[in-house]
Amino acid sequence: MSTDATAATRPASPAMDGLPPERRRWAVAAIFTALAMASLDTAIANIALPAIAADLHVSPADVVWVVNVYQIALVATLLPLGALGEIVGHERIYLGGLVLFTLASLGCALAWSLPSLLIFRALQGLGASGIMSVNSALIRFVYPSRMLGRGFGHNALVVATAFTLGPTIASGILAIGSWPWLFAVNIPFGLIAIGIGLKTLPHPPRAVHAFDFPGAIMAAGCLGLFIIGIGSAAHKAWPGAVAIELTAAIVLGALLMRRQADHPAPMLPIDLFRRPVFALSAATSVCSFAVQGLAFVSLPFYFEDILLRTQVETGFFMTPWPLVVAFMAPIGGRLSDRYPAGILGSLGLALLCVGMVLLATLPAAPSIVNIVWRMAICGFGFGFFQTPNLRTLMSSAPPDRSGSASGIVATARLTGQTIGAALAALCFGLAGREGATLALALGAGFAALGSVMSVLRLAVAPRRGA
Repeated sequence: MSTDATAATRPASPAMDGLPPERRRWAVAAIFTALAMASLDTAIANIALPAIAADLHVSPADVVWVVNVYQIALVATLLPLGALGEIVGHERIYLGGLVLFTLASLGCALAWSLPSLLIFRALQGLGASGIMSVNSALIRFVYPSRMLGRGFGHNALVVATAFTLGPTIASGILAIGSWPWLFAVNIPFGLIAIGIGLKTLPHPPRAVHAFDFPGAIMAAGCLGLFIIGIGSAAHKAWPGAVAIELTAAIVLGALLMRRQADHPAPMLPIDLFRRPVFALSAATSVCSFAVQGLAFVSLPFYFEDILLRTQVETGFFMTPWPLVVAFMAPIGGRLSDRYPAGILGSLGLALLCVGMVLLATLPAAPSIVNIVWRMAICGFGFGFFQTPNLRTLMSSAPPDRSGSASGIVATARLTGQTIGAALAALCFGLAGREGATLALALGAGFAALGSVMSVLRLAVAPRRGA
């Protein structure tokens, strides 16, 4: 790390190696409650789209923006908010995001039209970004270093559990109430988490350099246009529009890198990507979540269109993957406190590759057991990889750059999922009904590539502080 960056940071408190056990338990409760809410809201709105369209009298094409605007606002602001957290305090960004998310949830529940709902969903996405951008950074300061793997394992457990239960929770709420209750249910949990967080969240050391507002706009434009461009390509938009969106994203990214070339803590963290372990861990994360995106988009079509299963059966078949991830995440976290992530991550992604190959080569009329154990292998491999990789990605960045590293964690996840979903759509466009098989095979390739990159970390000597 450069001496400039060191000088730009206030000295850490002598007791920064985790919080006392009692305070840590309450801080973890606040952090994970907010994370579960933000994770759930990325999924449950999908279930309600038909009901929202009917109630607000809009077309299916228009109501899809209820999901898109949340995703764009979330991804576009992750890096700027992560960088801002290093300056004003991770806990302030987290609590500010949680307050905004809770208020926006109330706005969504009271929305009277599609435009009003979209405004509140955008604000909700911004609030979720405040939560997710510094979530991993806060965990780093909540848990002592000897327990970091366990902390990140619990983090992955919360996300996987929310992802697993999201459709079930949404269906249950819609069975007894209308769609606004999907958003209103966030309010009491948000208020509880805010109250606990105000008293228990840690106060990490802050940087003293100024926030680069023009750079933040460039970063938001770069990531936002990239997500929009990938989504446009997936929906077979006019190629010229896709080219313009992706080109603009690249130009803004290049301008941002040039602007912040000498910055002690650049918003697009090129200083962190100069650390081989960090760069390999981030690239491996993108590959793993691209696999997940490919699988989770293509498999429902395969189960329903090829195997002629019902939606209920499809939901059952999709459950083993995230369920096993939730089981494996804490185990992988404990192992990552003792063994190199290069080995654990490589083994996990190799197993994920095997699982994707097994899914791609399913027999013509597979039994329920035949499908479930293949999905479980994928979940086992993904869960075994995820926590060690997250621990290594965060610990390879210096403490004063935890905000930017945390932003990269969330950005890599959402970027990988978006790329995977877009590639799945492309596979269906190229191969028709056989697109699911092609997507699964492509996912196996991404998993194999990630496994190789993971093991390469063993050959890289970590820099001081990594």
